[in-house]
Amino acid sequence: MRVLRAGGAALLVETGDLATAHRLNAALRNARPHGVVDVVPGEQTVLVVADPSADLDRLAARIPKLRLPGDAEGDVDPVEIPVVYDGEDLDEVAALTGLSRDEVVRRHSAASYTVAYLGFSPGFGYLSGLDPALHVARRESPRTAVPAGSVAIAGPYAAVYPSRSPGGWRLLGHSGLPLWDVTRDPPSLLRPGMRVRFVPGGRS
Repeated sequence: MRVLRAGGAALLVETGDLATAHRLNAALRNARPHGVVDVVPGEQTVLVVADPSADLDRLAARIPKLRLPGDAEGDVDPVEIPVVYDGEDLDEVAALTGLSRDEVVRRHSAASYTVAYLGFSPGFGYLSGLDPALHVARRESPRTAVPAGSVAIAGPYAAVYPSRSPGGWRLLGHSGLPLWDVTRDPPSLLRPGMRVRFVPGGRS
């Protein structure tokens, strides 16, 4: 674990792997060391934003000594996302992978996912754990508008578009489960370290 300065009021912690980043994120949020105002986990990093008056050297010395939980989510059940597998790119993904449509669906829904980090748009979770057989590149020409609820894959990740936006991921289906709701606290259904499962047979 390496702690670096990130401007005048933040520290960037390089954890070296995804699991440690999730565990450190959980430890920081649970302990909330004096002066910390926000914690932003990445794939192998955690950005610790501090109050401008905080002693960054003291905070940097404390972070590596924090006791990390064994599992960022503990015994929390995975979030189940119902999916109708009717995506525009399902046939193309089958052709690219050499699998049948049914096998693409089976492999996608059989995997156990973890929210690696949030990015791109509010509530957009990059989900690690995608079956390697389904690792396909993004589309060469991104769509100008992908509907909210679209279930997609790109590279080693799966995701659900929380709102209508441009995007180049391959669409496998759609879900009616709202991932971003400003009336909810917190608005994002997903958070880093959370486990996720896709369940076939959602409402169309």
